[in-house]
Amino acid sequence: MLHDPTAMGKDDQQDSKRSGGLAPEDAELWERVARTAKPLRKGKNRVVEQPEVPESAPPRQVSKRQPVAKTGGAPVEAERSRRSIPSLASIDKREARSLGIGRVSVDARIDLHGARQLEAHRMLTSFLARAQADGHRYVLVITGKGGRRDEGAAPTRGVLNREVPRWLSEPEFRQWVVSFSPAQKRHGGEGALYVRIRRGNPS
Repeated sequence: MLHDPTAMGKDDQQDSKRSGGLAPEDAELWERVARTAKPLRKGKNRVVEQPEVPESAPPRQVSKRQPVAKTGGAPVEAERSRRSIPSLASIDKREARSLGIGRVSVDARIDLHGARQLEAHRMLTSFLARAQADGHRYVLVITGKGGRRDEGAAPTRGVLNREVPRWLSEPEFRQWVVSFSPAQKRHGGEGALYVRIRRGNPS
């Protein structure tokens, strides 16, 4: 039986399997290198791969938030409502004297003297709306001086005498009221008010 030089012996096949299929010379060299190699400890000399960043990528910039202008909602509506409220004027002295001597007529009057605040407020609101609807120019609102006169003390103003001028100055009354002022003595003096009525919108 002839010996085939190319055939591998059994021992050679096992060495080839251990060496991963390398030639005997290469396997011997690999074993020498393997003997000198030392395993790395866990967590030491670990290489962490960093994500590649393209060179052309621009640097990240922190954007500054710009204030956003309010273009709707309650603040704008409130501002629009304030602008639509007519301003409150005042009746000058000459105009008041003309009313006092009858040169300018008082078209209607209401007497709130003795009424409670809530009732007086409703009465005044209804009266002014009706006066505007009727085309009146000047009306008289009687509040009475009111107040108690304690012995040895100065007389105090009544509740309606204080509150009615404040009501007439409020925005809700501007739709009816142009101006107001204390009346002349002929019409009650400090216990009454002249009120100039705002013209209503023509229908």
